[in-house]
Amino acid sequence: MTSDTRLRQSLEQLDGQSYKAYKSLRGSYEFSDFSLTIDYVQGDPFAAPSRIRLQLPQSVAGFPSDWLSVPIRQTALADYLSRRAAQLARSIQQKRGSGKSGKILVPELSQAVLRRTVAWVDAAAVELRLAVGLPARGRRIAGYGAAALMCEDIPELVAGCLKYAALDAAALERQIAVVEDAAVLRSQLSDHNLIAFIADQAILPRRSGVDSRPLTAEVVPFRSSEALRVRLPAPHAGPVTGLGIPAGVTLIVGGGYHGKSTLLRAIEQGIYNAIPGDGREQVVTHPAAVKIRAEDGRSVAGVNISPFINDLPQDRSTADFSTPNASGSTSQAASIVEALEAGAQVLLIDEDTAATNFMIRDRKMQALIAKEKEPITPFIDKVRQLYDDHGISTILVMGGSGDYFDVADTVIAMDNYQPREVTAQAQAIAQSHQNIRQSEGGAQFGPISQRVILPQSIEQGNRPTKVKVRDTDNLALGYEAIDLRAVEQVIEPGQVRAIAQAMLYARQYYLDGRRSLAEVLDGVMADIERGSLDALSDRLGLDLVEFRRLELAAAFNRLRTLQAAPIDS
Repeated sequence: MTSDTRLRQSLEQLDGQSYKAYKSLRGSYEFSDFSLTIDYVQGDPFAAPSRIRLQLPQSVAGFPSDWLSVPIRQTALADYLSRRAAQLARSIQQKRGSGKSGKILVPELSQAVLRRTVAWVDAAAVELRLAVGLPARGRRIAGYGAAALMCEDIPELVAGCLKYAALDAAALERQIAVVEDAAVLRSQLSDHNLIAFIADQAILPRRSGVDSRPLTAEVVPFRSSEALRVRLPAPHAGPVTGLGIPAGVTLIVGGGYHGKSTLLRAIEQGIYNAIPGDGREQVVTHPAAVKIRAEDGRSVAGVNISPFINDLPQDRSTADFSTPNASGSTSQAASIVEALEAGAQVLLIDEDTAATNFMIRDRKMQALIAKEKEPITPFIDKVRQLYDDHGISTILVMGGSGDYFDVADTVIAMDNYQPREVTAQAQAIAQSHQNIRQSEGGAQFGPISQRVILPQSIEQGNRPTKVKVRDTDNLALGYEAIDLRAVEQVIEPGQVRAIAQAMLYARQYYLDGRRSLAEVLDGVMADIERGSLDALSDRLGLDLVEFRRLELAAAFNRLRTLQAAPIDS
Protein backbone atom coordinates (compact mmCIF):
# COMPACT_ATOMS: atom_id res chain seq x y z
CA MET A 1 0.00 0.00 0.00
CA THR A 2 1.45 3.37 -0.99
CA SER A 3 1.72 6.07 1.63
CA ASP A 4 -0.85 8.35 -0.01
CA THR A 5 -3.32 5.45 -0.27
CA ARG A 6 -2.75 4.75 3.42
CA LEU A 7 -3.46 8.43 4.20
CA ARG A 8 -6.73 8.31 2.23
CA GLN A 9 -7.88 5.14 3.99
CA SER A 10 -6.93 6.56 7.40
CA LEU A 11 -8.95 9.71 6.75
CA GLU A 12 -11.99 7.78 5.54
CA GLN A 13 -11.81 5.51 8.59
CA LEU A 14 -11.81 8.56 10.86
CA ASP A 15 -15.13 9.73 9.44
CA GLY A 16 -17.57 10.55 12.24
CA GLN A 17 -15.02 10.34 15.05
CA SER A 18 -14.19 13.13 17.49
CA TYR A 19 -12.25 15.93 15.83
CA LYS A 20 -9.24 15.33 18.06
CA ALA A 21 -8.71 11.95 16.42
CA TYR A 22 -7.15 13.87 13.53
CA LYS A 23 -4.02 14.19 15.68
CA SER A 24 -3.15 10.59 14.85
CA LEU A 25 -2.28 11.76 11.33
CA ARG A 26 0.86 13.67 12.25
CA GLY A 27 3.82 12.48 10.22
CA SER A 28 5.03 12.17 6.62
CA TYR A 29 3.37 10.57 3.61
CA GLU A 30 4.94 9.78 0.24
CA PHE A 31 2.87 10.54 -2.83
CA SER A 32 3.94 9.53 -6.33
CA ASP A 33 6.15 12.57 -6.88
CA PHE A 34 6.14 14.57 -3.64
CA SER A 35 6.06 14.14 0.11
CA LEU A 36 3.46 15.58 2.46
CA THR A 37 4.26 16.19 6.12
CA ILE A 38 1.58 17.06 8.66
CA ASP A 39 3.40 19.10 11.31
CA TYR A 40 0.49 20.37 13.39
CA VAL A 41 -3.13 19.31 13.71
CA GLN A 42 -5.71 21.78 14.92
CA GLY A 43 -7.73 20.66 17.92
CA ASP A 44 -10.99 22.18 16.74
CA PRO A 45 -12.51 23.05 13.34
CA PHE A 46 -12.74 26.69 14.43
CA ALA A 47 -9.16 26.88 15.75
CA ALA A 48 -6.02 27.92 13.89
CA PRO A 49 -5.72 25.62 10.84
CA SER A 50 -3.46 22.61 10.63
CA ARG A 51 -0.01 23.05 9.09
CA ILE A 52 1.49 20.91 6.35
CA ARG A 53 4.69 20.87 4.27
CA LEU A 54 4.97 19.75 0.68
CA GLN A 55 8.39 18.78 -0.71
CA LEU A 56 9.20 18.07 -4.31
CA PRO A 57 12.68 16.95 -5.45
CA GLN A 58 14.27 19.06 -8.17
CA SER A 59 14.42 15.95 -10.36
CA VAL A 60 10.61 16.30 -10.52
CA ALA A 61 10.23 20.07 -10.09
CA GLY A 62 12.66 20.76 -12.93
CA PHE A 63 13.66 24.36 -12.23
CA PRO A 64 16.70 25.65 -14.15
CA SER A 65 19.88 25.00 -12.18
CA ASP A 66 21.23 28.52 -12.60
CA TRP A 67 18.27 29.83 -10.57
CA LEU A 68 19.04 27.57 -7.62
CA SER A 69 22.52 28.66 -6.58
CA VAL A 70 22.17 32.48 -6.42
CA PRO A 71 20.34 33.68 -3.26
CA ILE A 72 18.52 36.61 -4.90
CA ARG A 73 17.21 34.29 -7.63
CA GLN A 74 16.14 31.69 -5.08
CA THR A 75 14.21 34.38 -3.21
CA ALA A 76 12.55 35.67 -6.39
CA LEU A 77 11.60 32.13 -7.42
CA ALA A 78 10.21 31.22 -3.99
CA ASP A 79 8.20 34.46 -3.93
CA TYR A 80 6.70 33.62 -7.32
CA LEU A 81 5.76 30.13 -6.15
CA SER A 82 4.12 31.56 -3.02
CA ARG A 83 1.96 33.90 -5.11
CA ARG A 84 1.06 31.13 -7.53
CA ALA A 85 0.13 28.86 -4.61
CA ALA A 86 -2.13 31.56 -3.14
CA GLN A 87 -3.84 32.01 -6.49
CA LEU A 88 -4.39 28.27 -7.00
CA ALA A 89 -5.50 27.71 -3.41
CA ARG A 90 -8.32 30.21 -3.83
CA SER A 91 -9.58 28.42 -6.93
CA ILE A 92 -9.14 24.84 -5.65
CA GLN A 93 -10.37 24.98 -2.07
CA GLN A 94 -13.95 24.01 -1.29
CA LYS A 95 -16.12 24.55 1.74
CA ARG A 96 -16.31 21.10 3.28
CA GLY A 97 -18.05 21.55 6.61
CA SER A 98 -17.80 23.60 9.82
CA GLY A 99 -15.39 26.41 10.62
CA LYS A 100 -12.28 26.44 8.44
CA SER A 101 -13.08 23.06 6.88
CA GLY A 102 -11.61 22.67 3.42
CA LYS A 103 -9.64 25.90 3.42
CA ILE A 104 -6.13 26.02 1.94
CA LEU A 105 -4.38 29.10 3.26
CA VAL A 106 -1.24 30.87 2.06
CA PRO A 107 -0.06 33.87 4.13
CA GLU A 108 -1.01 37.30 2.80
CA LEU A 109 1.76 38.74 0.64
CA SER A 110 2.72 42.38 0.07
CA GLN A 111 4.10 43.91 -3.14
CA ALA A 112 7.63 43.16 -1.92
CA VAL A 113 9.78 40.16 -2.80
CA LEU A 114 11.02 38.82 0.52
CA ARG A 115 12.47 35.66 1.97
CA ARG A 116 9.59 33.79 3.57
CA THR A 117 9.26 30.41 5.21
CA VAL A 118 6.11 29.67 3.20
CA ALA A 119 8.28 28.57 0.26
CA TRP A 120 11.93 27.90 -0.45
CA VAL A 121 13.97 26.35 -3.22
CA ASP A 122 17.49 24.99 -3.47
CA ALA A 123 19.43 22.63 -5.71
CA ALA A 124 17.85 19.58 -4.05
CA ALA A 125 14.17 20.37 -3.63
CA VAL A 126 11.32 22.87 -3.49
CA GLU A 127 9.17 23.19 -0.38
CA LEU A 128 5.80 24.83 0.23
CA ARG A 129 4.20 25.29 3.66
CA LEU A 130 0.46 25.67 3.91
CA ALA A 131 -2.30 25.93 6.46
CA VAL A 132 -5.30 23.68 5.83
CA GLY A 133 -8.65 23.39 7.56
CA LEU A 134 -9.28 19.69 8.17
CA PRO A 135 -12.99 19.11 7.42
CA ALA A 136 -15.61 18.56 10.10
CA ARG A 137 -19.35 18.27 10.54
CA GLY A 138 -19.92 20.14 13.75
CA ARG A 139 -17.10 18.77 15.89
CA ARG A 140 -16.95 15.40 14.16
CA ILE A 141 -14.45 14.46 11.49
CA ALA A 142 -15.65 14.65 7.88
CA GLY A 143 -13.26 11.94 6.76
CA TYR A 144 -14.27 11.69 3.11
CA GLY A 145 -14.02 15.47 2.74
CA ALA A 146 -10.60 15.34 4.37
CA ALA A 147 -9.52 12.60 1.96
CA ALA A 148 -10.59 14.75 -0.99
CA LEU A 149 -8.73 17.75 0.44
CA MET A 150 -5.46 15.98 1.21
CA CYS A 151 -5.37 13.41 -1.59
CA GLU A 152 -6.96 15.35 -4.45
CA ASP A 153 -6.78 19.11 -3.84
CA ILE A 154 -3.24 19.13 -2.49
CA PRO A 155 -1.79 17.05 -5.36
CA GLU A 156 -3.56 19.39 -7.80
CA LEU A 157 -1.92 22.35 -6.06
CA VAL A 158 1.50 20.69 -6.25
CA ALA A 159 1.08 19.97 -9.95
CA GLY A 160 0.01 23.54 -10.67
CA CYS A 161 2.57 25.54 -8.73
CA LEU A 162 5.64 23.49 -7.82
CA LYS A 163 6.53 22.12 -11.25
CA TYR A 164 8.38 24.32 -13.68
CA ALA A 165 6.56 22.83 -16.68
CA ALA A 166 3.19 24.00 -15.31
CA LEU A 167 4.25 27.62 -14.78
CA ASP A 168 4.37 30.66 -17.04
CA ALA A 169 8.09 30.52 -17.81
CA ALA A 170 8.19 34.04 -19.28
CA ALA A 171 6.51 35.57 -16.21
CA LEU A 172 8.83 33.67 -13.89
CA GLU A 173 11.91 34.75 -15.82
CA ARG A 174 10.66 38.34 -15.74
CA GLN A 175 10.26 38.23 -11.96
CA ILE A 176 13.79 36.93 -11.49
CA ALA A 177 15.16 39.57 -13.88
CA VAL A 178 13.25 42.44 -12.21
CA VAL A 179 14.35 41.43 -8.72
CA GLU A 180 17.95 40.88 -9.73
CA ASP A 181 18.04 44.26 -11.49
CA ALA A 182 16.72 46.03 -8.38
CA ALA A 183 19.32 44.37 -6.16
CA VAL A 184 22.10 45.38 -8.53
CA LEU A 185 20.82 48.97 -8.74
CA ARG A 186 20.72 49.21 -4.94
CA SER A 187 24.22 47.80 -4.64
CA GLN A 188 25.55 50.66 -6.79
CA LEU A 189 24.15 53.51 -4.68
CA SER A 190 27.15 53.98 -2.42
CA ASP A 191 29.58 53.81 -5.36
CA HIS A 192 27.80 56.86 -6.83
CA ASN A 193 27.43 58.65 -3.46
CA LEU A 194 23.67 58.15 -3.63
CA ILE A 195 21.14 57.16 -0.97
CA ALA A 196 18.15 56.60 -3.28
CA PHE A 197 17.35 56.17 -6.96
CA ILE A 198 13.92 56.61 -8.59
CA ALA A 199 13.80 55.38 -12.17
CA ASP A 200 12.18 57.32 -14.97
CA GLN A 201 8.65 56.09 -15.74
CA ALA A 202 8.18 54.69 -12.23
CA ILE A 203 4.57 54.71 -10.98
CA LEU A 204 4.69 55.99 -7.41
CA PRO A 205 1.07 56.63 -6.28
CA ARG A 206 -0.78 53.76 -4.59
CA ARG A 207 -4.48 52.96 -4.84
CA SER A 208 -5.18 53.87 -1.22
CA GLY A 209 -3.70 53.94 2.24
CA VAL A 210 -4.66 50.28 2.69
CA ASP A 211 -4.02 49.06 -0.86
CA SER A 212 -0.36 49.13 -1.86
CA ARG A 213 -1.01 48.20 -5.48
CA PRO A 214 -0.17 50.90 -8.06
CA LEU A 215 -2.71 53.53 -8.97
CA THR A 216 -3.86 53.02 -12.56
CA ALA A 217 -6.24 55.91 -13.30
CA GLU A 218 -4.89 59.35 -14.25
CA VAL A 219 -1.42 58.49 -13.00
CA VAL A 220 1.62 60.59 -13.94
CA PRO A 221 4.78 58.51 -14.52
CA PHE A 222 7.82 59.81 -12.68
CA ARG A 223 10.50 61.57 -14.68
CA SER A 224 13.76 62.91 -13.24
CA SER A 225 14.95 66.47 -13.59
CA GLU A 226 18.03 66.73 -15.80
CA ALA A 227 20.22 68.11 -12.99
CA LEU A 228 19.79 64.97 -10.86
CA ARG A 229 19.43 62.37 -13.60
CA VAL A 230 21.89 59.50 -13.38
CA ARG A 231 22.32 56.36 -15.43
CA LEU A 232 22.94 53.04 -13.70
CA PRO A 233 23.56 49.71 -15.45
CA ALA A 234 21.29 46.73 -14.73
CA PRO A 235 22.07 43.18 -15.86
CA HIS A 236 18.72 42.58 -17.57
CA ALA A 237 17.16 46.00 -18.25
CA GLY A 238 20.42 47.54 -19.44
CA PRO A 239 21.15 51.21 -18.57
CA VAL A 240 18.43 52.67 -16.34
CA THR A 241 18.00 56.44 -16.00
CA GLY A 242 16.35 58.19 -13.10
CA LEU A 243 16.68 60.62 -10.25
CA GLY A 244 19.62 60.01 -7.95
CA ILE A 245 19.42 61.51 -4.46
CA PRO A 246 22.94 62.18 -3.21
CA ALA A 247 24.16 61.59 0.32
CA GLY A 248 23.77 64.55 2.65
CA VAL A 249 20.72 66.60 3.59
CA THR A 250 17.94 66.57 1.00
CA LEU A 251 14.70 68.54 1.11
CA ILE A 252 11.61 67.55 -0.85
CA VAL A 253 9.46 70.68 -1.12
CA GLY A 254 6.41 71.85 -3.06
CA GLY A 255 2.77 72.72 -2.69
CA GLY A 256 0.16 70.45 -1.17
CA TYR A 257 -1.03 67.49 -3.27
CA HIS A 258 1.93 67.68 -5.66
CA GLY A 259 3.53 64.38 -4.64
CA LYS A 260 6.03 65.15 -1.87
CA SER A 261 4.85 62.48 0.56
CA THR A 262 4.17 60.05 -2.28
CA LEU A 263 7.82 60.32 -3.31
CA LEU A 264 9.01 59.81 0.27
CA ARG A 265 6.79 56.74 0.71
CA ALA A 266 8.26 55.24 -2.45
CA ILE A 267 11.75 55.93 -1.12
CA GLU A 268 10.94 54.35 2.26
CA GLN A 269 9.71 51.19 0.48
CA GLY A 270 12.77 51.19 -1.78
CA ILE A 271 14.60 49.11 0.84
CA TYR A 272 12.65 46.16 -0.63
CA ASN A 273 12.59 44.63 -4.10
CA ALA A 274 9.16 44.86 -5.74
CA ILE A 275 7.24 42.40 -7.89
CA PRO A 276 6.84 43.10 -11.63
CA GLY A 277 3.96 45.49 -12.25
CA ASP A 278 4.30 47.27 -8.92
CA GLY A 279 5.47 50.45 -10.63
CA ARG A 280 8.37 50.88 -8.20
CA GLU A 281 10.47 47.96 -9.44
CA GLN A 282 13.43 50.28 -10.04
CA VAL A 283 13.00 52.51 -6.99
CA VAL A 284 15.83 51.56 -4.67
CA THR A 285 17.01 53.01 -1.38
CA HIS A 286 19.99 52.57 0.92
CA PRO A 287 19.25 49.36 2.88
CA ALA A 288 19.78 51.12 6.21
CA ALA A 289 17.24 53.93 5.61
CA VAL A 290 14.69 54.40 8.42
CA LYS A 291 11.42 56.32 8.49
CA ILE A 292 11.12 58.42 11.64
CA ARG A 293 7.97 59.99 13.06
CA ALA A 294 6.59 61.35 16.30
CA GLU A 295 4.79 58.88 18.59
CA ASP A 296 2.88 60.53 21.42
CA GLY A 297 2.62 58.17 24.38
CA ARG A 298 5.30 55.62 23.51
CA SER A 299 7.67 54.39 26.19
CA VAL A 300 11.39 55.17 26.18
CA ALA A 301 14.00 53.17 28.12
CA GLY A 302 17.44 54.50 28.97
CA VAL A 303 18.04 56.44 25.75
CA ASN A 304 20.62 59.22 25.48
CA ILE A 305 18.50 61.96 23.93
CA SER A 306 20.87 64.72 25.09
CA PRO A 307 21.84 65.72 21.52
CA PHE A 308 18.26 66.98 21.18
CA ILE A 309 16.89 67.52 24.69
CA ASN A 310 18.66 68.92 27.74
CA ASP A 311 18.07 70.96 30.88
CA LEU A 312 14.75 69.42 31.78
CA PRO A 313 12.87 70.78 34.81
CA GLN A 314 13.83 69.19 38.14
CA ASP A 315 17.30 68.45 36.69
CA ARG A 316 16.16 65.23 35.02
CA SER A 317 18.99 63.62 33.08
CA THR A 318 18.56 63.09 29.36
CA ALA A 319 21.75 61.06 28.94
CA ASP A 320 19.88 58.01 30.28
CA PHE A 321 16.28 59.02 29.71
CA SER A 322 13.23 56.88 30.43
CA THR A 323 9.52 57.63 30.36
CA PRO A 324 6.35 55.57 29.98
CA ASN A 325 4.61 58.40 28.11
CA ALA A 326 6.83 60.38 25.75
CA SER A 327 5.67 63.57 24.10
CA GLY A 328 5.80 63.97 20.33
CA SER A 329 9.16 65.74 20.40
CA THR A 330 10.71 63.40 22.98
CA SER A 331 9.52 60.32 21.12
CA GLN A 332 10.96 61.61 17.85
CA ALA A 333 14.29 62.37 19.49
CA ALA A 334 14.37 58.89 21.04
CA SER A 335 13.43 57.21 17.77
CA ILE A 336 16.29 58.92 15.95
CA VAL A 337 18.86 57.99 18.60
CA GLU A 338 17.55 54.39 18.74
CA ALA A 339 17.77 54.09 14.96
CA LEU A 340 21.34 55.36 14.96
CA GLU A 341 22.22 52.92 17.74
CA ALA A 342 20.87 50.08 15.59
CA GLY A 343 22.88 51.13 12.53
CA ALA A 344 20.68 53.50 10.51
CA GLN A 345 22.53 55.42 7.81
CA VAL A 346 19.65 57.43 6.32
CA LEU A 347 16.75 59.14 8.11
CA LEU A 348 13.44 59.72 6.30
CA ILE A 349 11.15 62.35 7.84
CA ASP A 350 7.87 63.86 6.69
CA GLU A 351 6.88 67.06 8.46
CA ASP A 352 3.24 65.89 8.41
CA THR A 353 4.08 63.12 10.89
CA ALA A 354 6.77 64.98 12.83
CA ALA A 355 6.54 67.05 16.00
CA THR A 356 6.59 70.72 14.97
CA ASN A 357 8.53 71.90 18.01
CA PHE A 358 11.13 69.21 17.39
CA MET A 359 11.66 70.23 13.77
CA ILE A 360 12.00 74.03 14.06
CA ARG A 361 12.09 76.92 16.52
CA ASP A 362 11.85 80.17 14.62
CA ARG A 363 13.33 83.54 15.53
CA LYS A 364 10.13 84.93 16.99
CA MET A 365 9.79 82.01 19.36
CA GLN A 366 13.49 82.30 20.23
CA ALA A 367 12.91 85.95 21.11
CA LEU A 368 9.94 85.12 23.33
CA ILE A 369 11.28 81.96 25.01
CA ALA A 370 14.99 82.11 25.84
CA LYS A 371 17.11 79.08 25.05
CA GLU A 372 17.77 78.37 28.73
CA LYS A 373 14.01 77.91 29.14
CA GLU A 374 13.65 75.60 26.13
CA PRO A 375 15.12 72.10 26.59
CA ILE A 376 14.58 71.03 22.95
CA THR A 377 17.30 71.60 20.38
CA PRO A 378 15.39 71.50 17.09
CA PHE A 379 16.33 69.07 14.35
CA ILE A 380 17.22 71.92 12.00
CA ASP A 381 20.26 72.61 14.19
CA LYS A 382 21.36 68.96 14.29
CA VAL A 383 20.66 67.58 10.84
CA ARG A 384 23.79 69.09 9.33
CA GLN A 385 25.94 67.80 12.19
CA LEU A 386 24.54 64.31 11.77
CA TYR A 387 25.98 64.18 8.28
CA ASP A 388 29.21 66.09 8.93
CA ASP A 389 30.08 64.24 12.16
CA HIS A 390 28.64 60.76 11.53
CA GLY A 391 27.89 60.47 7.82
CA ILE A 392 24.15 60.06 8.48
CA SER A 393 22.07 61.41 5.58
CA THR A 394 18.53 62.76 5.87
CA ILE A 395 15.67 63.14 3.39
CA LEU A 396 13.02 65.57 4.61
CA VAL A 397 9.60 66.40 3.19
CA MET A 398 9.28 70.04 4.12
CA GLY A 399 6.52 72.38 3.01
CA GLY A 400 6.32 74.84 5.89
CA SER A 401 9.81 76.06 6.82
CA GLY A 402 12.27 77.65 4.41
CA ASP A 403 14.79 77.86 7.24
CA TYR A 404 15.88 74.37 6.21
CA PHE A 405 17.29 75.87 2.98
CA ASP A 406 20.29 76.96 5.05
CA VAL A 407 21.31 73.40 5.93
CA ALA A 408 20.32 71.50 2.77
CA ASP A 409 22.72 70.04 0.21
CA THR A 410 19.98 69.23 -2.28
CA VAL A 411 16.48 70.67 -2.73
CA ILE A 412 13.90 68.93 -4.92
CA ALA A 413 10.60 70.67 -5.69
CA MET A 414 7.65 68.47 -6.62
CA ASP A 415 5.29 70.04 -9.17
CA ASN A 416 2.36 67.94 -10.42
CA TYR A 417 4.18 64.77 -9.31
CA GLN A 418 7.32 65.72 -11.23
CA PRO A 419 10.64 66.69 -9.56
CA ARG A 420 12.65 69.81 -10.26
CA GLU A 421 16.11 70.38 -8.81
CA VAL A 422 15.97 73.84 -7.20
CA THR A 423 19.01 73.79 -4.92
CA ALA A 424 20.59 76.95 -6.38
CA GLN A 425 17.32 78.86 -6.09
CA ALA A 426 16.82 77.74 -2.50
CA GLN A 427 20.38 78.75 -1.60
CA ALA A 428 19.93 82.14 -3.26
CA ILE A 429 16.74 82.68 -1.26
CA ALA A 430 18.56 81.69 1.92
CA GLN A 431 21.32 84.23 1.19
CA SER A 432 18.96 87.04 0.25
CA HIS A 433 16.72 86.52 3.27
CA GLN A 434 19.19 86.62 6.12
CA ASN A 435 18.34 84.00 8.69
CA ILE A 436 18.17 85.83 11.97
CA ARG A 437 17.29 82.79 14.04
CA GLN A 438 20.12 81.61 16.25
CA SER A 439 21.54 78.12 15.84
CA GLU A 440 21.06 76.18 19.07
CA GLY A 441 22.87 72.96 18.19
CA GLY A 442 26.36 73.64 19.51
CA ALA A 443 29.49 72.67 17.61
CA GLN A 444 28.91 68.91 17.28
CA PHE A 445 26.08 66.42 17.21
CA GLY A 446 27.47 64.39 20.10
CA PRO A 447 28.20 60.68 20.49
CA ILE A 448 25.90 57.92 19.32
CA SER A 449 25.46 55.99 22.53
CA GLN A 450 25.00 52.24 23.03
CA ARG A 451 22.90 50.49 25.67
CA VAL A 452 22.67 47.09 27.29
CA ILE A 453 19.19 45.56 27.36
CA LEU A 454 18.58 43.98 30.75
CA PRO A 455 17.42 40.39 30.15
CA GLN A 456 14.89 40.39 33.00
CA SER A 457 12.86 42.99 31.12
CA ILE A 458 11.97 40.44 28.42
CA GLU A 459 9.36 37.96 29.66
CA GLN A 460 10.56 34.40 30.08
CA GLY A 461 8.69 32.05 32.33
CA ASN A 462 8.56 28.29 32.62
CA ARG A 463 6.14 28.05 29.72
CA PRO A 464 6.84 29.23 26.16
CA THR A 465 5.85 32.86 25.70
CA LYS A 466 2.73 33.18 23.60
CA VAL A 467 3.02 35.34 20.50
CA LYS A 468 -0.06 36.95 18.99
CA VAL A 469 0.02 38.93 15.75
CA ARG A 470 -3.06 40.47 14.20
CA ASP A 471 -1.51 42.72 11.57
CA THR A 472 1.60 44.82 10.97
CA ASP A 473 0.70 47.29 13.72
CA ASN A 474 0.22 45.14 16.81
CA LEU A 475 2.23 42.45 18.51
CA ALA A 476 1.47 40.72 21.79
CA LEU A 477 4.49 39.10 23.41
CA GLY A 478 3.19 37.21 26.40
CA TYR A 479 1.18 39.72 28.39
CA GLU A 480 2.84 42.73 26.79
CA ALA A 481 1.45 44.60 23.78
CA ILE A 482 3.91 46.28 21.43
CA ASP A 483 2.55 49.10 19.28
CA LEU A 484 4.29 49.07 15.89
CA ARG A 485 2.07 51.56 14.08
CA ALA A 486 4.91 54.05 13.70
CA VAL A 487 7.34 51.42 12.41
CA GLU A 488 6.16 52.03 8.87
CA GLN A 489 8.66 49.86 7.03
CA VAL A 490 7.15 46.68 8.46
CA ILE A 491 4.81 45.64 5.65
CA GLU A 492 3.71 42.04 6.33
CA PRO A 493 2.33 40.32 9.45
CA GLY A 494 4.90 37.58 8.88
CA GLN A 495 7.65 40.10 9.57
CA VAL A 496 6.03 40.88 12.91
CA ARG A 497 5.86 37.16 13.76
CA ALA A 498 9.51 36.73 12.85
CA ILE A 499 10.50 39.79 14.90
CA ALA A 500 8.63 38.36 17.90
CA GLN A 501 10.49 35.05 17.54
CA ALA A 502 13.76 36.95 17.17
CA MET A 503 13.10 38.82 20.41
CA LEU A 504 12.58 35.55 22.27
CA TYR A 505 15.60 34.03 20.54
CA ALA A 506 17.73 37.01 21.59
CA ARG A 507 16.45 36.66 25.16
CA GLN A 508 17.54 33.01 25.21
CA TYR A 509 20.94 33.30 23.54
CA TYR A 510 22.24 36.88 23.52
CA LEU A 511 20.70 39.11 26.18
CA ASP A 512 23.23 38.45 28.91
CA GLY A 513 23.41 41.92 30.48
CA ARG A 514 26.85 42.52 28.94
CA ARG A 515 26.39 42.69 25.18
CA SER A 516 25.27 45.99 23.69
CA LEU A 517 22.00 46.07 21.78
CA ALA A 518 24.01 46.43 18.55
CA GLU A 519 25.97 43.27 19.39
CA VAL A 520 22.73 41.41 20.14
CA LEU A 521 21.35 42.49 16.76
CA ASP A 522 24.59 41.36 15.09
CA GLY A 523 24.30 37.92 16.65
CA VAL A 524 20.64 37.35 15.84
CA MET A 525 20.93 38.52 12.24
CA ALA A 526 24.08 36.44 11.67
CA ASP A 527 22.32 33.32 12.97
CA ILE A 528 19.39 33.91 10.61
CA GLU A 529 21.78 34.39 7.70
CA ARG A 530 23.50 31.11 8.50
CA GLY A 531 20.44 29.05 9.30
CA SER A 532 17.41 30.78 7.70
CA LEU A 533 14.38 32.11 9.57
CA ASP A 534 13.74 28.61 10.92
CA ALA A 535 16.71 29.16 13.23
CA LEU A 536 14.49 31.41 15.37
CA SER A 537 12.21 28.65 16.65
CA ASP A 538 12.12 24.96 17.44
CA ARG A 539 8.83 24.79 15.54
CA LEU A 540 8.92 25.16 11.77
CA GLY A 541 7.28 28.48 11.01
CA LEU A 542 4.61 28.72 8.32
CA ASP A 543 4.54 32.49 8.16
CA LEU A 544 7.89 34.03 9.03
CA VAL A 545 9.18 36.79 6.76
CA GLU A 546 12.59 38.42 6.64
CA PHE A 547 13.06 41.70 8.51
CA ARG A 548 15.87 44.14 9.14
CA ARG A 549 17.84 44.63 12.33
CA LEU A 550 16.39 48.14 12.44
CA GLU A 551 12.82 46.91 12.85
CA LEU A 552 13.90 44.32 15.41
CA ALA A 553 15.50 47.12 17.43
CA ALA A 554 12.33 49.21 17.03
CA ALA A 555 10.23 46.38 18.49
CA PHE A 556 12.57 46.00 21.47
CA ASN A 557 12.43 49.74 22.07
CA ARG A 558 8.61 49.77 22.10
CA LEU A 559 8.32 47.00 24.68
CA ARG A 560 6.95 48.77 27.75
CA THR A 561 8.69 46.47 30.20
CA LEU A 562 12.08 47.19 28.59
CA GLN A 563 14.92 48.14 30.90
CA ALA A 564 18.21 49.37 29.51
CA ALA A 565 21.46 50.73 30.88
CA PRO A 566 23.99 52.92 29.08
CA ILE A 567 27.42 51.57 28.21
CA ASP A 568 30.15 53.79 29.57
CA SER A 569 32.14 55.27 26.69
